[in-house]
Amino acid sequence: MTQDIAVLAFWKNYDRKLYLRAAQLADELGYHSFWVPEAWGYEIFQLLTEMAIHTKRIKLGTGIVNAFSRSPGLIAMSAATLDEISEGRLILGLGTSGARVIEGFHARAFDKPLTQLKDVIRVTRALLAGKNLIEAGAELTEYRPFTLAMNPGRPDIPIYVAALKQKSITAIGELADGWIPTMWPWEDLDQGHAWIAEGAAQAGRDPAQIVTAPYTIVVPMAGMANQMARQVISFYIGGMGDYYRELLRGFGYGDECDRIVELYKDKATRKQAAGAVTDAMIKALTIAGDPAECLARLREAKAAGADLPIVCLPPEAPWEMQEMLLRGMAPNQ
Repeated sequence: MTQDIAVLAFWKNYDRKLYLRAAQLADELGYHSFWVPEAWGYEIFQLLTEMAIHTKRIKLGTGIVNAFSRSPGLIAMSAATLDEISEGRLILGLGTSGARVIEGFHARAFDKPLTQLKDVIRVTRALLAGKNLIEAGAELTEYRPFTLAMNPGRPDIPIYVAALKQKSITAIGELADGWIPTMWPWEDLDQGHAWIAEGAAQAGRDPAQIVTAPYTIVVPMAGMANQMARQVISFYIGGMGDYYRELLRGFGYGDECDRIVELYKDKATRKQAAGAVTDAMIKALTIAGDPAECLARLREAKAAGADLPIVCLPPEAPWEMQEMLLRGMAPNQ
């Protein structure tokens, strides 16, 4: 298989030593990149610095940094520092997160999220290019003419954005290098690509240069595949806020999502929520089956516009299961 494939660690109950080991194996097996999430546990840039020191070739992605908890200037500083330590291997993944996390954990107002995200991109681009902040074109803050008091080794660090809504995806075409869709039916990526093309046209950019890197649930385990896929889908729909429910309702899964949410919100019936995930949802949202079937479907995803599938490692799984997935989905097969 000659396709770039990336790997994503799971954010909940993140096992630092296990995922460092996974990153090292992914590096040996020829994966494109290893992505690390950030929620309300480990801090992302420190985790990736540790991985940078213990790997050689694999790119390292923030999957994702939210646009509120750090200032735009600090995000640029952190990106420049990690990119230097990793010798040019960073991909800066950004997103807005949501009000529950930004206000409830970080104690920041969740105001104008898309404008805030655009400001982060513009400030980061300007500072990495050696420009001062006045030249960044930020909308929310009136900056003074600061520049980075260091020499950024790479002014064009790739910036990917996790987005699900039309305006945010259009902004990717205008400003970013990649799109990270999550729980988006991979056979329906054309809708997102059309919005990216709109933004790219406004900015005079080539949309073909913008990478689509979907978070991809892959379960290469014959016999257990559908069961595990149902558990993951029900968790995202029932336990991760309204974003994925709204997204999937737009793709025709409204009744299924309502049933899953109803079961998930009550602890007494939460385990039953996975049973409400239909076979059609599994097919649309996951790649499941034995390893050969999963590799074949990854090729189909590539043909559907998934330039860089980011394969999600199984949550809270032992090393043996992580290793099996990494070896079974290795790109150079």
